[in-house]
Amino acid sequence: MSSTSFEGHDDVVLPFSVEPLDVRGRVVRLGPSIDTILARHGYPALVARVIGEAAALTVMLGASLKLEGRFQLQTKTDGIIDMVVVDFNAPDKLRATARFDQGKLEALGSGASSTGELLGSGYLAMTIDQGTERSRYQGVVALEGQGFEEAAHQYFRQSEQIPTQVRLAVAEQFEGGRHTFRAGGVMIQFLPSSPERLRRADLDPGDVPEGHPSNDLAAPSEDDAWLEAKSLLGTVEDHELIDPGVSSERLLYRLFHERGVRVFEGQHVHEECTCSHERIMGMMRRFSPEDRRDMVGDNGRIGITCEFCSRFYDLDPAEVESEIAKTDA
Repeated sequence: MSSTSFEGHDDVVLPFSVEPLDVRGRVVRLGPSIDTILARHGYPALVARVIGEAAALTVMLGASLKLEGRFQLQTKTDGIIDMVVVDFNAPDKLRATARFDQGKLEALGSGASSTGELLGSGYLAMTIDQGTERSRYQGVVALEGQGFEEAAHQYFRQSEQIPTQVRLAVAEQFEGGRHTFRAGGVMIQFLPSSPERLRRADLDPGDVPEGHPSNDLAAPSEDDAWLEAKSLLGTVEDHELIDPGVSSERLLYRLFHERGVRVFEGQHVHEECTCSHERIMGMMRRFSPEDRRDMVGDNGRIGITCEFCSRFYDLDPAEVESEIAKTDA
């Protein structure tokens, strides 16, 4: 273990490596940051759980960006929760929002539903934007009833071709006289120096009877080190990812102490929206003058509410047109 300690810290993403297994990964714990996001909108518990999982996954993936850039996770589906958007602005800003059908959610009653069931069918898009068109990349995964963990595995198989395993957890707890939410996750990736160790057999045995020797030849094989790493990660329990009494370092030590785990400097994360008057004006500029006139309410003003932070922008239509005219001049 490294000398850097984030023992007991929330809202931290912690990179690590297990060199004997050629594994690198990250652990994330979200406390006040995700609770602030969820409490602001008063999301029902089932919706909050899905947003929490999406936020933990987004932070783990977005933390790979350098000092500038944005990682966005977005879903569009036909489920009860038909849209989730999570933005991670490097190095430390997180925001999230979701849209759901209140009537369908209430019809579920007290029955538990998985993340995949709540999302339904559609797609998950992961976008990396580092400020220029050339540095913008998007990977898309079809959602067909699976949750974020399996969708992440598919994303890395299809887009990055890096063996990856993800675990996510969200929990609600009673603290300080109120209910609060916590989220956590851990991700490992197999990155051997030799590309030969990443190769897997790709021939299907077809109709060969079970137990036939040729089945063994055609069956996909995985590197022993990666199998060991996945097996160890499989022992992680949900409470270990969200319990404030179990630090990220303590979890990593339990998992990999026999092999030796190295922890790098962690990155703190906080909830912060990137909306501003300037950004709102940039959005308004993309509409036609006719569309902007249609936005004027009965009170003669244009009202815009940020879907992420609920901040309300009260705009004077004449001032909007004046600002746009000055910029376009």
